[in-house]
Amino acid sequence: MSGALKKTLVALLTKPAGWHDTFWEPIGRIWRMARARARIKIGTSCVLTGQLHILGRRQVSIGEQGYFYRDIHLETQENGRIQIGDGVVLSSGVHLVSFYSITVEKGAMIGEFTSVRDANHAPGDNYRESGHVGKPIHIGANVWIGRGCCILPGVTIGANSIIGANSVVTRSVPADSVALGTPARIVKIKGEKV
Repeated sequence: MSGALKKTLVALLTKPAGWHDTFWEPIGRIWRMARARARIKIGTSCVLTGQLHILGRRQVSIGEQGYFYRDIHLETQENGRIQIGDGVVLSSGVHLVSFYSITVEKGAMIGEFTSVRDANHAPGDNYRESGHVGKPIHIGANVWIGRGCCILPGVTIGANSIIGANSVVTRSVPADSVALGTPARIVKIKGEKV
């Protein structure tokens, strides 16, 4: 493309491009919400900045006032279900995959590229066909999970806890705690010395 043609096209498209934030983006959010509501139970006051990737049995329930960034993957298989409370924030690239149960309570925030999976492949000669073993995951109210974490089957994270970025949570974390590392260990509990 010649420089003159590019300059002309940019000049012609600048004003319509400015309409994106005032016209196209709100329409896009309404469309994304309508599309999500056709597939799962989701509160209409939620904000979807990108399309939710909903896979499997679609056993997903989302409360009100949530904020969901782009590229969020919500998958339920077998008897799995995902329940997300009011005011939850899921950042870009979050994956929630359930074969049993994942609960995220009110006000929790989950950072970018975090993986929450309540099952693993069962041991066997062919892992792809060996089925799954796992346990439910419960993330309490007002929990803050940092970027890039991995939450493994059977974990409960108590209310008001913080999980440091890039942590792998293999064991439950009590309420009002700070845990970090691989595997995550508790470094602080409100009112106690660790």
